[in-house]
Amino acid sequence: MPATDYQGSSASYTNIGRSIPSLRRDQLHSMEGSTTLRDPTTSLSELESFQKQVTDRFLDLSSNGQEELLSLSWVRKLLDSFLCCQEEFRVILYSYRAQVLKSPMDRLVSDYFERSVKALDVCNAVRDGIEQIRQWQKMLEIVLCALDNQRSIGEGQFRRAKKALIDLAIGMLDERDSNTNTIAHRNRSFGRNNASRDHNHNQHHRSIGHFRSLSWSVSRSWSAARQLQAIGNNLNPPKGNELVATNGFAVPVFTMNMVLLFVTWALVAAIPCQDRGLQVHFSIARQFTWAAPMLLLHDRIIEESKKRDRKNACGLLKEIHHIEKCSRVMNDLSDSVNFPLTEEKEKEVRQRVQELSQVCEALKDGLDPLERQVREVFHRIVRSRTEGLDSFGRSNNPE
Repeated sequence: MPATDYQGSSASYTNIGRSIPSLRRDQLHSMEGSTTLRDPTTSLSELESFQKQVTDRFLDLSSNGQEELLSLSWVRKLLDSFLCCQEEFRVILYSYRAQVLKSPMDRLVSDYFERSVKALDVCNAVRDGIEQIRQWQKMLEIVLCALDNQRSIGEGQFRRAKKALIDLAIGMLDERDSNTNTIAHRNRSFGRNNASRDHNHNQHHRSIGHFRSLSWSVSRSWSAARQLQAIGNNLNPPKGNELVATNGFAVPVFTMNMVLLFVTWALVAAIPCQDRGLQVHFSIARQFTWAAPMLLLHDRIIEESKKRDRKNACGLLKEIHHIEKCSRVMNDLSDSVNFPLTEEKEKEVRQRVQELSQVCEALKDGLDPLERQVREVFHRIVRSRTEGLDSFGRSNNPE
C-alpha cells in the first residue's frame, strides 16, 4: 500500500520533544544546499503517513476478539501487516536516500538492518514449528480415517485411533519438554543419535523423536527467548536531539524496529519454537499513535499465556489449543467405551469426530499460506538488507 494513500497527520512529535512546525523549520534550514530535490514538507507528510499506516494496521489487529487472536488467520494478518510496513519503510529510505546516508541516520538504519537479520533465525524456527504442527495434523487424520466412516465403529478402529492419539500426545509432550528443560537436556532430546532414549521408549515415541530431531534447522543451542532479547536490546525511542539531527527520520526507524520486535515476539508466542520465552520488555512511549494498540495486543497475549490450560502449551496458536482439547476428549472417550457401542455412545463419538474434522480443515487451509508468508518475510528482510548495504557501500566508496 503506497504511502501516498494516507495523507492524514496522525503522528504527534510534540511529546517526543519537538513539534511538527519546529521540525519543519529545522528541516528547511538543514536541507539548504542538500543534494536531495524532495520537498522537506512533503517528506514530513510521508513520515506522518507511515506512522498512520502502522497505527491503522495495529488497530485492526487489536480489534479482533479473543477467539480470533492468535488464530492462523490472525497470525497471517500480522505477517501481512509487517510486509506492508516493511515495504513502506523501504520506500521512505530510498526516496530520501541523501538524508538517510547522513549521520546519525546511517547508524540508525544500519542498526535496524542488523536487528532484522536476527529475525531470520526466528523465521526458520517458526517454519520448523509449522512442520511440527503438520505432523500432529497427520496423527489427527489417522484418527479421522479410523473413526469417520458410515459403517458402525468397531474395536479395531478404536485401537488404531488410540495408537495415533498416543503418538500425538507424546509428540506434544516432547515439544512442551523442549521449552521447559535446560538447554543441555533439550540438546540431547534433539540429537540424531539418541540410543538411550530409543532404548527406553516404545516405537511410537521413537518414530516421532526421529522426525523431531531431523526437522529442526536452527542450531541445537539456539534459543528463541534469547534471540528476541537480542532484537529488543537497547531499543529506545529517539530523543529530541536525534529528531532534530535526523529531521524526524529517526521516528520511522524506531517504529519499524518496534514492529519487527512485536511481530517476531508474537510468532514465537504462537508457534512451537526451540526454547520459547515471552519475557521481552516492551517499552513504548504512549505518544506514538501505534503504541496503544500494540501494547494492548501484548497484554492480551500475555494474559492468554497465563491461563491455567495454556501455561505449558507448545504454542499459543488457537488451533494448537483445539488440537490439545480434541485429542484429550477423544482419548478419554476411547478409554471409556465398551463394545459393541450403544447408540448413544456412537452418537457422541461421531460428534467428537466432527469436531476433530473441523480442526483438521482449519490446519489444512491455514498452514500452507502461513508458511509461504513466513518465507516471504524471510526473503523480504534479506532483500531489504542487501539493498541497504549495497546503497551504503556505493555511497561510501564512490568511483
